[in-house]
Amino acid sequence: MKTQSVLEKVLKSGNLAVTSECGPPRGTSAAAVREKAELLRGYCDGINVTDNQTAMVRMSSLAACILIRQMGLHSILQMTTRDKNRLALQSDILGAYAHEIDTVLCLSGDHPKFGDHPMASNVYDLDSVQLIQTVKQMRDDGKFQGGADIADPPKMFIGAAANPFADPFELRVARLAKKVNAGVDFIQTQCIYNVDKFEQWMEAVVKRGLHKEVYIMAGITPMKTAGMAHYMKKRVPGMDVPDEVVDRMASVPKEEMAEEGIKICIETIERLKKVEGVAGFHIMAIEWEEKVPEIVKRAGLYPRPEV
Repeated sequence: MKTQSVLEKVLKSGNLAVTSECGPPRGTSAAAVREKAELLRGYCDGINVTDNQTAMVRMSSLAACILIRQMGLHSILQMTTRDKNRLALQSDILGAYAHEIDTVLCLSGDHPKFGDHPMASNVYDLDSVQLIQTVKQMRDDGKFQGGADIADPPKMFIGAAANPFADPFELRVARLAKKVNAGVDFIQTQCIYNVDKFEQWMEAVVKRGLHKEVYIMAGITPMKTAGMAHYMKKRVPGMDVPDEVVDRMASVPKEEMAEEGIKICIETIERLKKVEGVAGFHIMAIEWEEKVPEIVKRAGLYPRPEV
């Protein structure tokens, strides 16, 4: 079996790619997964399925990815090294590819202390860079991390995350270079509110020529309320929300905040389209998936290219 990631085809064609996100339910409802995914049909080139995000127990990413793939949509398997050792990670890669899931995002994962099982043991048998190397070795060399041959290797398109805003800022590009050297194909960034700082990061990325070695997708999250803006500024680690964004959200009546959040989102996309090295957008409308089609249309990213 050989499938090729639709996301890979769009990126290689030179079109701006669009991915979105679907958080699995804290329960067993397949209908809940399908309902979210259906909202995104035709508006993105791949749907990320989060892996116990914020260290809260949810339906497994692999199971939800399979449900989405059965709908004829293209799911992106998020894998964290927090919960599984190298045996389980490689096993899930094989299982995913057997279900025609051909795109993976390699992550470390949020620490359990942030979630609903703060006493859970971290695994971290591999880190995210080692997971990238492992999946690449499985794909390109047809070998497991332990050296044994794989029958029918999984031809995965390999992604990872990058946070241009975490401290120390000077090391952010070096961290990206490490993932590029490990063999990553595409990057999805942390959601961008401080566009000036993101542009600084991209300038450094371009200076090192990394934009020619990896596709960089800019992370976009629309804000619903001024309260959400304030919370993300003060309480979410690694997030950079400038005061002017919080003030702008707070300056409009409550009933207009959602529209203001979407306007900020679209303005950000329009500005980032002009930034050298930006290959697409990852739209993370957290529990607000119904707004993704509107954002994609208003930002001039619709219809999606046929590849």
